[in-house]
Amino acid sequence: MRTDKDTGTVRGRATTLTATAEALREGRVTSVGLVEAAIAEAEHADAALGVYLRRFDEEARSAARRADEELARGLDRGPLHGIPFGVKDTVAVADGPTTAQSLVHDDSRWAGRDAPVVARLRAAGAVLTGKTTAMEFGIGLPQEDKPFPFPRNPWRTDRWAGGSSSGSASGVAAGMFAAALGGDTGGSIRMPAAFCGVTGLMPTFGRVPVSGCVPLGYSLDRVGPIARSARDCSAVLAALAPVRDARSGTPHASYTSYALRASHLSHISHTWYVPYTEPRFDADLTGVRVGVVREHHFPADGDPALPGVFDAAVGVLTGLGARVVEVRLPYWRELITATFVTVAAEGLAQHRTDLSRRWDDYCVASRGLLAMGALVTGADYVQAQRVRTVAQHAVDALFADVDVIVCPTASIGAPLFDALADDAGHQDHAGVFGKVHTPYWNPLANPVLALPMGFTEAGLPLSLHVAGPVAAEATVLRTGDAFQRETDWHLRTPDRTAYARERTGDPARTTDEEPHE
Repeated sequence: MRTDKDTGTVRGRATTLTATAEALREGRVTSVGLVEAAIAEAEHADAALGVYLRRFDEEARSAARRADEELARGLDRGPLHGIPFGVKDTVAVADGPTTAQSLVHDDSRWAGRDAPVVARLRAAGAVLTGKTTAMEFGIGLPQEDKPFPFPRNPWRTDRWAGGSSSGSASGVAAGMFAAALGGDTGGSIRMPAAFCGVTGLMPTFGRVPVSGCVPLGYSLDRVGPIARSARDCSAVLAALAPVRDARSGTPHASYTSYALRASHLSHISHTWYVPYTEPRFDADLTGVRVGVVREHHFPADGDPALPGVFDAAVGVLTGLGARVVEVRLPYWRELITATFVTVAAEGLAQHRTDLSRRWDDYCVASRGLLAMGALVTGADYVQAQRVRTVAQHAVDALFADVDVIVCPTASIGAPLFDALADDAGHQDHAGVFGKVHTPYWNPLANPVLALPMGFTEAGLPLSLHVAGPVAAEATVLRTGDAFQRETDWHLRTPDRTAYARERTGDPARTTDEEPHE
């Protein structure tokens, strides 16, 4: 792998954050070069992809110069030091407003301040390149008549990048930054990671603080990393996760305040909290018990390539020494229903006043879903939380017999935009969204990783879902890293010439050509 110190690029296939961090310390690249390369990539591709709502070019250049100076004098803040990062526009950054991609949101909230997760990125030396596009408040579908960039998938620009962390995943896949922050309430980290062919981690509920982030579902919202690899996600999580106080041994206050939000789940309390420690990464999974889920994940109208791709992925884990057993996920339909009931009720609680006053300013899909909260009774909401408690116990019992659970993240590749909504413009939950399997895990506390495992027959990424016990991110990420040591799906990159055609007005690529490595 050849590197270019002046441009900060690694020539050939995509490189990971951890590999770039190593190149920085060996003097093969500079942070300034990395940032200039990221800016050049944005200049080349963002008109076609709609990754950024706002770029921080000059702020990033200044931060990169500072990172190079610090590294030169021996001050090393860790693997994120000098690395370009994107931040989803639901997360507050002092360098610019937070809009939640909405005309309704009051962007003066948190103005001039960083959310705790952003402050932690800065403390770790990360270089913030800009705010990335999202679905409105995490639920509204892309709508071209709104004054925001229209996020597209870098593998096919006529396809959706997934949501709601659309720009974060698309930007990593397109090489505009090495990693990004996303948010996950019903799959908003893992779905775009799956559709864009990158890796995304939804951490254990309460592991990462969400203050300074625009809320959607108070008892569901999580923040986590999107990057090239599981090891990259581990490095970011180590910077984001609260730690125990060195003197008292108790959890940091910023952890407990979030853990207590979900006290209705018996396992969400500081009693199970352990600080995140990066695992020992190797390719040996001997003794690891892998539960394989097939039920509900292989519909007749799923992508024809999915069964073979998934079986091959399971075969890789078996070849690494893992012991595979077939399992079923308890309360499948009940938990998915609990997700939508909870999002609708808690979302309406956030938006009731604005919906009544500014209905037309909302996107069609987001106002429709939020308004559904009016149909959720108090009894419905309470019952959904009871389901969550019962299901958490059942899933915990399942993890007594396995160390991780794997299944497809979605049964399809990135969909065409026309397939997202019904005739009224609302999300088509029986169509595309019914084939995305992320919402099952959101009412629970468990950490879940999505990582590339192959391609559809049309050359679009397919994704492997890896879930673990509560607070067991290290096990999940170790499993993902071992898989990625034996495969190269996470290093595959889209064809950049598709962006050039889009910029010059030519049709976006729609053929079934093979993905470019």
